[in-house]
Amino acid sequence: MDLDGEEELMLGGREGTAVRKAMELLVAIGEVMGAERMVKISSAQVSGVSYGNIGEAGLEFLEDWAENGARVRVPTTLNPCGMDLERWQEMGVDEHYREKQLRIIEAFRSMGVITTCTCTPYLVGNLPREGDHVAWSESSAVCYANSVIGARTNREGGPSALAAAIVGRTPMYGLHLEENRAPTVIIEVEAELRTRHDFSLLGYAVGRRIGTGVPLFKGIRRADRDCLKMMCAALAASGGIALFHIPGLTPEGGRWRCEGLERVTIGDREIEDCRNALTSGGEPDLCCIGCPHCSLEELGEVARLVKGRKVAQGKGLWVWTSKRVRDEGERAGHVRTIEEGGGKVFADTCMVVCPLERAGFGHMVTDSCKAAHYVPSTAGMKVRVAGLREAVESVLEHE
Repeated sequence: MDLDGEEELMLGGREGTAVRKAMELLVAIGEVMGAERMVKISSAQVSGVSYGNIGEAGLEFLEDWAENGARVRVPTTLNPCGMDLERWQEMGVDEHYREKQLRIIEAFRSMGVITTCTCTPYLVGNLPREGDHVAWSESSAVCYANSVIGARTNREGGPSALAAAIVGRTPMYGLHLEENRAPTVIIEVEAELRTRHDFSLLGYAVGRRIGTGVPLFKGIRRADRDCLKMMCAALAASGGIALFHIPGLTPEGGRWRCEGLERVTIGDREIEDCRNALTSGGEPDLCCIGCPHCSLEELGEVARLVKGRKVAQGKGLWVWTSKRVRDEGERAGHVRTIEEGGGKVFADTCMVVCPLERAGFGHMVTDSCKAAHYVPSTAGMKVRVAGLREAVESVLEHE
């Protein structure tokens, strides 16, 4: 790779062991991927935060970097960790797990990382501008940053995103390059899209069908931020999709000529196939909403469904969001309404990365195809997908 003078000094150890290690990692990645140079980044978002995911080896890795004086150079936030940092006992988390999780958070804090743990960094202030180069890890956020914001990032691993934050650069390859952002397939959407859950099913269906690539959607005339957020998560879960375009809705949607591209049609049958694939038989006992983390508007929608009612005995309603959005939800009265009805609103974590199996439930219903895709393997639970209203109603008391 062609490094500038400052980068050569970093690689030579002029700025200390941690910076040298970070640069060594990024140069190695860049050379493998064919990058010709580095590009400066405006922010980073680091995964690998849950103790349940990274274990002792990950904890030692982070503490070693922190003890070697690593400090981030750009605003950097974290993916969800393994527990609500304030209400961990309500989740069935034990003291051993808590102690390890807090050491991970402290290691990041000592490196200057903003210890906001969320998969929706763009809702809590880590919001790049169109055209910015960033180094983000969380798959749904990567897809959102590339597609909806128009920023540029590859899907980084936790160590490479942290290394990029430490040197303020990332190798220039993949989706950082204009030529790799062109559509590779046209998706003709014939299915009716009425809810956020429908967008989640659409994303899941497209990921299953094409696997990877850059889809350009036709037939989507309107979609709000939360619809696109849900679709991003599903595209990345069932496939490896980190960028899509929608003419008229996404920043780069009208930029491309699409002659000769393969066309794939997604209709109601493909949507129903996904719904069936993500649904187990039996009666759910836990409703989980918030994958990706809920926006304030989604919290408000759950609160309106719960207002004046109670979660049925033996069932649970767990809502997941970032600390900032929960604080906003408390001021708006949404959190109080949900919790007076017997639900819980957790922050900093989510159903995919926390030890959900310790909570005593066995069958989850959710409006998120991403959550339904991962929870059977991460928590050993049965799942079912449904729209938000149906999912919440399924755990409430009925007269």
